[in-house]
Amino acid sequence: MSDPLTVRTLHNGADCQPSCRQPIKIIPHHSGGWTAILFSENIALLHPTREHPALTHRRHEDIADDIRPLLLGQSSSLNRFAIATLVAVDGPAPRDVGAQMLITDEQRWGFLSGGCVEDDVARHGREVIAKNKHRLLRYGEGSPWFDIKLACGAGISILVEPARIDDPAIATLLAGYRDRKPVVWQSDGETRVARYFERTSPCLPQWNGTSFFAHFEPPLRLVIIGSDATALALAGLALHFGTETVLVDPGGPVNAPFAGLRYQRSADAQTLPLDSWTAVAVVTHDRESDESMLAAALASDAFYVGAIGARSRLPSRIERLQQQGVSTAGIERLRAPIGLHGFGKSPQDIALSIMSEVMRDFHSRSAQASAAGVSMSSVAPASVVGR
Repeated sequence: MSDPLTVRTLHNGADCQPSCRQPIKIIPHHSGGWTAILFSENIALLHPTREHPALTHRRHEDIADDIRPLLLGQSSSLNRFAIATLVAVDGPAPRDVGAQMLITDEQRWGFLSGGCVEDDVARHGREVIAKNKHRLLRYGEGSPWFDIKLACGAGISILVEPARIDDPAIATLLAGYRDRKPVVWQSDGETRVARYFERTSPCLPQWNGTSFFAHFEPPLRLVIIGSDATALALAGLALHFGTETVLVDPGGPVNAPFAGLRYQRSADAQTLPLDSWTAVAVVTHDRESDESMLAAALASDAFYVGAIGARSRLPSRIERLQQQGVSTAGIERLRAPIGLHGFGKSPQDIALSIMSEVMRDFHSRSAQASAAGVSMSSVAPASVVGR
């Protein structure tokens, strides 16, 4: 038994049932003895690689999908870094054009494929930081690197550019995120420009062979009006997905039920944080204060407004909303009963059905706004691929 990382499955006796079998690692000591470690205690040792430690285990950082909160969270200690952007996709691919990674000398966040290229992109990113010179990488079809395969069979182009936290374009991008203002972004790898734009998304070519254009919208915000188990389950689920979450419970407990939650105890509809990137879910049953807040939401720019309740009570709810001055167009915007069909009636099931509908509508809305921004270049110019 010379392999220091041999994995074995052992029982605690002949009568052990399959459920009590646990995989362990047998690790030799320099003194000649052996130590058994439960597999779950050190999963990073399952597939050891000396040169690429990031391959040894799944990392929470890999699922990051927006570099803006990452930059804000790292801004106090971050100086130089690299941004890797998926600028062109030819064929089926796990990620859409515009997906990004954030790379520093020590860490990386985000993903651009199904795990095929991220380590190599991070290596290029660190060289980009060191040399302060951008690169345009090509993987898959048309790539000079035959040893890096894409399981999807596509060809992808990735712009890797050096940046600094004090770059004016980065400052505008982060200010737009904080202030919930959409930002137009343009970069050729050397020069970046960012500016605010009006609510209507511009028609942007995402890649023209030289420069990458994108629009960064404010993140999804979910306003939940309610106090029961369904409201709490929905708030917890939204927070788990990284959604900016506001729980409105007029007259509720003093303290918020979850950390990271924006909590509002006022019944004043004017205090609701509503904009074009906000969804509102009323998940209580016919409280008088909820109707005024529901009416305010239907009159706002919120892209989604829904209310829980039996379909048989919907006519009376609509009548009360009309008495509060909600227009016919506003009434037509109301999602009721709320959530997707086919789920159960437990608080968790209802929360999942609501969150699924909200996220579907949010991403569908963003996709429609970006429909004109398809890639204009099917293959990256050979002269700029690689080093």
